[in-house]
Amino acid sequence: MDDVSAASSASLDRRAELSEFLRTRRARLKPEDVGLPDFGRHRRVPGLRREELAQLAGVSVAYYTRLEQGNGRNVSAEVLDSIARALRLTDAERAHLTHLAKPKQHRKKHTARVQQARGALRQLLDSMESVPAYLTGRRGDILAWNRMAAAVFGDWAELPPAERNWARLVFLNPGYQELFVEWDQKASDIVSVLRMDAGCHPDDPRLSALVGELSVKSPEFRRLWATHDVREKTYGVKHLRHPLVGELTLNYESFHLAEGNEQTLVTYHADPGSESAEALRLLASWGTDATRAGSSAQS
Repeated sequence: MDDVSAASSASLDRRAELSEFLRTRRARLKPEDVGLPDFGRHRRVPGLRREELAQLAGVSVAYYTRLEQGNGRNVSAEVLDSIARALRLTDAERAHLTHLAKPKQHRKKHTARVQQARGALRQLLDSMESVPAYLTGRRGDILAWNRMAAAVFGDWAELPPAERNWARLVFLNPGYQELFVEWDQKASDIVSVLRMDAGCHPDDPRLSALVGELSVKSPEFRRLWATHDVREKTYGVKHLRHPLVGELTLNYESFHLAEGNEQTLVTYHADPGSESAEALRLLASWGTDATRAGSSAQS
């Protein structure tokens, strides 16, 4: 078995994920950050000691140690909340901690089910003629998109279905390193989303395979994955370097669908009257020619 196959066949260990997440969150805090005295003694590890964290959370050192070793069995919501406050977790990090410590039971058939975009959603995307928009599912899979998205990001129809995935594109396709001016931030965002998915679906074989492959093929992915950072991106600004119209500054909005299928609609728009707005208008008017130019991001 080669390195890729070996890494891809490994499943995600929920206990190890919980242990590393708590350890890395504790390591980023200093005593002065949480109002504890620092007597200047040499610290063998960065951040707070387990004893200090347990003191802040109001739990015994032995209890917290068991939890940080990955044993979340029978931990109460109140204790998790106390630990989350002590670690100064964000809302996304709190949710991730809960998923790791108190996992919900997911049927494997549901986890492995092929994701699909409803016909009405595809029609909605097609109706957004001047707005780049696409639909993503779990693992960053790209499920559907409109003509303007193809003009900006490349025509994903030219790729095999398995390659229509943001993590694969960002980490394994050099063209996307050119497309995103702030590639490092895009890469970090992608890994954060995959971390959230791993907390919710540790038994997802496709996710395990994706993480294994990227860990083997991309040193940058390995580095970011080891940070255990999680966050949700709902809106913001992306700076792109388009092969046809040059630099674009686009505002994006993410809308999580309410159906419980973990799909997200992402739209992009430019500030009215801006150069980027004019560039989008030109791309819309050029039709298939713009799509072909956008596809150069995939080469």
